[in-house]
Amino acid sequence: MTATTDGSSGPLGAGAAVAGETTDTRTAERPAAGDILEAAGRAAERSVAHLLGRQDAQGWWKGDLETNVTMDAEDLLLRQFLGIRDTRTTEAAGRFIRGEQREDGTWATFYGGPGELSATIEAYVALRLAGDRPDDPHMARASAWIRGRGGIAESRVFTRIWLALFGWWKWDDLPELPPELIFLPKWFPLNIYDFGCWARQTIVPLTVVSAKRPVRPAPFALDELHTDARRPNPPKPLASAGSWDGFFQRTDKVLHAYHRLAPRRLRRVAMNAAARWIIERQENDGCWGGIQPPAVYSVIALHLLGYDLEHPVMRAGLESLDRFALWREDGARMIEACQSPVWDTCLATIALADAGLPADHPALVKAADWMLGEEIVRPGDWSVRRPGLAPGGWAFEFHNDNYPDIDDTAEVILALRRVRHPDPAAVDSAIERGTRWSLGMQSRNGAWAAFDADNTSPFPNRLPFCDFGEVIDPPSADVTAHVVEMLAYEGKAHHPRTRSGIEWLLAEQEANGAWFGRWGVNHVYGTGSVVPALTAAGLPVSHPAIRRAVHWLESVQNDDGGWGEDLRSYRDEQWIGRGASTASQTGWALLALLAAGERESKPVERGVAWLAETQRADGSWDEPYFTGTGFPWDFSINYHLYRQVFPLTALGRYLHGEPFADRTDTGKGG
Repeated sequence: MTATTDGSSGPLGAGAAVAGETTDTRTAERPAAGDILEAAGRAAERSVAHLLGRQDAQGWWKGDLETNVTMDAEDLLLRQFLGIRDTRTTEAAGRFIRGEQREDGTWATFYGGPGELSATIEAYVALRLAGDRPDDPHMARASAWIRGRGGIAESRVFTRIWLALFGWWKWDDLPELPPELIFLPKWFPLNIYDFGCWARQTIVPLTVVSAKRPVRPAPFALDELHTDARRPNPPKPLASAGSWDGFFQRTDKVLHAYHRLAPRRLRRVAMNAAARWIIERQENDGCWGGIQPPAVYSVIALHLLGYDLEHPVMRAGLESLDRFALWREDGARMIEACQSPVWDTCLATIALADAGLPADHPALVKAADWMLGEEIVRPGDWSVRRPGLAPGGWAFEFHNDNYPDIDDTAEVILALRRVRHPDPAAVDSAIERGTRWSLGMQSRNGAWAAFDADNTSPFPNRLPFCDFGEVIDPPSADVTAHVVEMLAYEGKAHHPRTRSGIEWLLAEQEANGAWFGRWGVNHVYGTGSVVPALTAAGLPVSHPAIRRAVHWLESVQNDDGGWGEDLRSYRDEQWIGRGASTASQTGWALLALLAAGERESKPVERGVAWLAETQRADGSWDEPYFTGTGFPWDFSINYHLYRQVFPLTALGRYLHGEPFADRTDTGKGG
């Protein structure tokens, strides 16, 4: 763990600074209640103006989605592999990657985090492609650090796959992933639908790559990244044969033998089936699932199967990858792993409406029009487990009709209900379809996941191939909470499925009173999602679960009045609820406290005061910290719009009360 400002290895307590960041923890004298109201009103007014100024003419909002330099490194490696790397792109990527390097020579995967081996290796290789020399001081620091952590041999599988494409690693020393996987029936363990949607979109093309084992000529050697270049991958002991890890390690050895013996005709048929699967899931804009990694691997797989770069599928795929690039004024080029316009738009709509913008304001109507146009009305991969369920719902990205997600659907419905649209029948119809689809996507345990129902197989995470991030999509407290909140506002608080979700949430509360955050960092996000849902569904603010959550939030409030939680909380319990204050996490905490009836409390007043005091002159907030997650700990996200929408939502509810406060539950079963 990175040392804190006092030289220790753990959190300093409430108000702690992390990773060398200095924080003034002196508590200012609390303003009078009237002053806080006035300050909150001014801050909300400035924030509304700022957010309105960021709306696109078509009605959507989208903030930058910042991850880490592996996106940029792999984009360069892809272009090198395909033979299309150009000077302008290379120089721009190199400029960005260099700018993200830390003093110790490493690259981290989130702001203020520790150096990460695989990210540092990939960034180093990308800079070698950009012309940086191994003996340049910044490169020498990086390679020394890499060797000190075990070298390439200790990096994750995906990093070593990229290196194998150029002969920097041996394919025989990678886990095997046969394309015949595509033939496994849906009821059989480890069929492709046992993987989360993001994982299956990556794994299917990688089965082709694994079967083909291509090697392009390496433009340089990487001996300096091995602890011993003569023996780069010394054998490691196998786990016990009686353990699952040992079983899958031995199964991998069998699959390596099968690679040499696989019938050619069967393998060819399997790879062609994989190609059909990939092409069928290409979106209208050329991408796959609206996210960058599956698009990269799909392009490589199809290229290996003979699709030339001018083929319409390939041309559209490569053009879609260019749309993930953000060019900066200094000439640097950053790659987004994904783009989040639907998510950003529904959250911005909620924030503006809760801040008092009239329900028929043109900006809200325009946003609603755009969201209505993004509704997904055809089946996707989710229907494998819910074949009789009619489609309806929304995805996260501009184009992703195969994978609508339950979280976005819930929040879009909550946003649409805040808008007085000129065609209320169209809104009601879309909401009815989305609500019905959401109910149908409930998992057997009563909760909701992000993309699929009952995607909880224990086996995918055991595969030697899957050593990075989440590869299944189990239900989470934050998604379940958003669905429960939406169902409550749709008059379904007493629906049996809603009650099952509430029971699951209550059972998931941790001993300290918080809830784990799967898609946001971390317990502050989980708790900030669950408490408003439970109170919306009718739990009294005096309920023991609500009081425990309030007590926990008050106990972790920073001395400056804000809230923060470092990503290290996913690995180290000492960091739970601890970290430098951020605008988004302060917003989440306030949303929970306000829903729990704590508007007049000192913690709420201090939190609101912190938001007002830290707001920039243009109505925005600054937030370098990563408060979103793709995979807890492994893949972190800085949603640049989070720092705007969640503080504004909290300020709006502080000033105007809870949304839909006069809405009563019809008690209808739906």
